Amino acid sequence: MSAVTEIPTAARSAAQVTELSRRPRTPRGGAGTFIPARAASRVKTGFRRGANVLTTTMFVVAVSAFIFLAVGPRALGYQTSTMLTGSMSPLIHAGDVVVTVPTAVGDIVVGDVITYLIPVENHRVETHRVTQILTNADGTTAVRTKGDANNGVDPWTATLNGATVDRHVLTVPYVGHVIRTLRQPVVLNTLMYGAPAVLVIGLLASIWRKDPEPAVSG
Repeated sequence: MSAVTEIPTAARSAAQVTELSRRPRTPRGGAGTFIPARAASRVKTGFRRGANVLTTTMFVVAVSAFIFLAVGPRALGYQTSTMLTGSMSPLIHAGDVVVTVPTAVGDIVVGDVITYLIPVENHRVETHRVTQILTNADGTTAVRTKGDANNGVDPWTATLNGATVDRHVLTVPYVGHVIRTLRQPVVLNTLMYGAPAVLVIGLLASIWRKDPEPAVSG
């Protein structure tokens, strides 16, 4: 008969520790998991989500701007114009968009800000505050105006021809700068031809990223 030798408890524990230390360790992520690859995948997914959010935001902004500048004036009757100078600061700065609504000339009061054609020089459009209302000999209404940032009143008296005049109701900051930039030939051509190209490339890339369906064996 063969003798069976029993290993003491302390010796057995030491042997088990030695054996465990020699065994290959499994990564925390589980068997066969490569942590850097998972991190890279998460970064890639986050980048895609960020790109989708940015694209969606730009699309919403573009559509909103189109509705506000092109559709709104026709549907709601208001008008928009870009302030070119700082004569009405701090109420309206250069580059802001001025929103006006047609108002009966008889309803205009001193203190209103109106947009009208000046009667001198090149008859440009001006947006200034009414400081005085006059009645001409023929019964028409004339106004004296002043820019809030100017030292004195404008050197002319403007007759308000017609039944209405555009009165300021809202200022949209900075949008005028964007509009003027978009009207530049280089930017306009880039958007006209570049935007469709980007959309097509994005569509093709989304198709190529899709995993092929597994083949079904009969």
